Amino acid sequence: MIHSIAPNQYRCFLYNQSLMPYLDALQWQRSLLTERINNPNLEDVLILLEHPPVYTLGQGANLEFLKFDLDTSEYHVHRVERGGEVTYHCPGQLVGYPILNLHRYRQDLHWYLRQLEEVLIRVLANYGLQGERISGFTGVWLEGRKVAAIGIKVSRWVTMHGFSLNVCPDLTGFERIVPCGIADKAVGSLAEWIPGIKCLEVRSCIAQCFSEVFGVQLVDAHLQ
Repeated sequence: MIHSIAPNQYRCFLYNQSLMPYLDALQWQRSLLTERINNPNLEDVLILLEHPPVYTLGQGANLEFLKFDLDTSEYHVHRVERGGEVTYHCPGQLVGYPILNLHRYRQDLHWYLRQLEEVLIRVLANYGLQGERISGFTGVWLEGRKVAAIGIKVSRWVTMHGFSLNVCPDLTGFERIVPCGIADKAVGSLAEWIPGIKCLEVRSCIAQCFSEVFGVQLVDAHLQ
């Protein structure tokens, strides 16, 4: 059950960024979160971007889900403050970082996770695809393949980190890990169902679905 709020009740700044190194985006998120903890009246933010190839581990992630030696790895690996296990980011995967003050919505982490899933399910529906939840897991699946992952951090009810949607990435990077710690469920991408799909066209669909689910008015913004 998705609970809506009055449409366009709050403004949310939308930053459509291109390829951004993971640590730059992480520092940006942390800065936005700190500003909003110090001043709860600041508007919410949604960042949409892609990352160069990188592996990230949630704060309690199990290193056994890495299939390579972390000490001698040639890959970029970062342990961060989000929940969840190891995941992989790369070009062709759209990443969304909502910086939301949940005092404006609902102070309930399970509700927030379900809302993020609903955004992604609506995006898939826009392309005639039926995204699904799997009980006991977080994310969105398509015909048994995980196409969207979610990992969040909330401080004083202000959110950071967020979701990733595999649009048209090179999925071989996922072969070096047990994605999200789930060994028996394969990873997929929208390109397997919609050949030729690109991130650029999906960005606007994510923004529209996010606006609908959270009842916000998105305002295009740009980095200074």
